[in-house]
Amino acid sequence: MSADLILASASPRRRELLEQIGVSYEVMPVDIDETPLSNERALAYVERIAAEKARVCHSFNKLDKPVLAADTAVVLDDCIMGKPEDFEHARQMLLALSGRTHRVYSAIVLGMGNDFQQAVSITEVTFRSLTEDEIAAYWQTGEPADKAGAYAVQGVGSIFIESIKGSYSGVMGLPLFETAQLLQQQGIKVLK
Repeated sequence: MSADLILASASPRRRELLEQIGVSYEVMPVDIDETPLSNERALAYVERIAAEKARVCHSFNKLDKPVLAADTAVVLDDCIMGKPEDFEHARQMLLALSGRTHRVYSAIVLGMGNDFQQAVSITEVTFRSLTEDEIAAYWQTGEPADKAGAYAVQGVGSIFIESIKGSYSGVMGLPLFETAQLLQQQGIKVLK
């Protein structure tokens, strides 16, 4: 079966979400500098990074297929929280999120050539208050080590989430509502 698109990501969660809606793909991750620009707002950041991933991947794409790229950022007090460098960094992030509401921005880009379409999902996530012991035990699971904001909504980290207002799949890294809309605009069927 021929792939519907090229996925410019190595994320297993993005692959799972595409499979969930019946979209076939080939994986072609790209390596770009994801450092935020000076004074760059979170929304502009995720839009820029997703677009850059799509353009770079398309420049290597010899298969004449649309490229799907995405970027997700956990944002608290207008500060982008990346992936933790070590336990202490994860601890600081989780303490900052504890008992508060933050936003998760997920930008997606789909297209080929000079015709790329973009969409963004913004979700509010509220954490319950966390204890130092819970944070230490969570770190021991290994889950927060490579996750933006030091947590995974689809994993053990879900026990910390009091509420979500917006897209659960967007917090995972690929907002399916917006993705399906862009796919359908490109003539790619979902739920085949």
